[in-house]
Amino acid sequence: MVQIPKVSFEETLGKHVLPSSCIGCASCVVVCPFNCLEYIDEKPFLARECKSCGICAQVCPRYDLFIPELEKNVYNRERMGNEDFGIYRKIVLAQTTDQKIRNVCQDGGVVTALLIYALNEGYIDGAVLSGVNETEPLKAVPKLATTAKEILDCAGTRYTYSPNMIALKEGIIQKKKKLAFVGTPDQIQAIRKIQALPLKKFSEAVALTIGVFCSECFTYEGLIRQLLHSELGINAADVAKINIKGKLLVTTKSGDVKEIQLKEAKKHVRNCIALCSDFSSELADMSVGGLGLESWTLTVLRTEKAEELFWKANSNKVIRTRPIEDEKALDLLVKLSRRKRVRAIC
Repeated sequence: MVQIPKVSFEETLGKHVLPSSCIGCASCVVVCPFNCLEYIDEKPFLARECKSCGICAQVCPRYDLFIPELEKNVYNRERMGNEDFGIYRKIVLAQTTDQKIRNVCQDGGVVTALLIYALNEGYIDGAVLSGVNETEPLKAVPKLATTAKEILDCAGTRYTYSPNMIALKEGIIQKKKKLAFVGTPDQIQAIRKIQALPLKKFSEAVALTIGVFCSECFTYEGLIRQLLHSELGINAADVAKINIKGKLLVTTKSGDVKEIQLKEAKKHVRNCIALCSDFSSELADMSVGGLGLESWTLTVLRTEKAEELFWKANSNKVIRTRPIEDEKALDLLVKLSRRKRVRAIC
């Protein structure tokens, strides 16, 4: 068990993280045992006197983050020099066999298919996901899904930030014991820091982590309101799907596809993402992404528990797979992993 220094929010996160490098993951807000912090405008806010327990700093993915130590905790070893996208056991291409999922998924529908299978088979009793705001179309919000329908409703990728840790806290409140957590690399880092301490109330409730590939995400105000609505005249309520395949592709509910140059979208990237060195969620049990593929998901199986679930789902024909050999997607995975790491160092 880690000895937690008795320091305040103001001395640690308030001084070193909040001013310039806070990503708004809400991890500090969620774990504060005294409810001193509130989440306002995508940032933690000290609403009550800090009790100086020091826990908030220990779980923050932007404060005192030491990846090799977390790798040892998760994989019992550090990565080797040639493991550009982290430690893993197997990498494959996969897709769902369920047409209902394929109709609404982002790429291969692997995450949705696996979560529904895991729920039905008792591996999990809920899933922490991102969903869509009911009043602001295309705005990502944290969701706790406890039924197959709720998981299906959260299918697809959001390109604005969702503080999924908030939905994890909701799962704890509902006394869930076996949650799957799906999140971005920084959120997976926070989960691993929580497990390293450990904060048992949270760590023991997380049965599986699934990390998404992430180069960057965008501000809702910039990408949706300014670029799509004001500049391009696209109503967010009319958009069925957004995807990135070399360009930003906006598909409307009528079936029209608008192609937008990435340089235009990148004007609206959240600043904090430049500080993250992890593209492929290297500390997750399983990592997933599209990487230019059509209707397939590049799936990185990193832990034994991820392999067990994945191959049982495959044997039950929940998903289908094909080898990754000679695929451009693998080269792209290496390239983007290296690029994000170099960008963060610079």
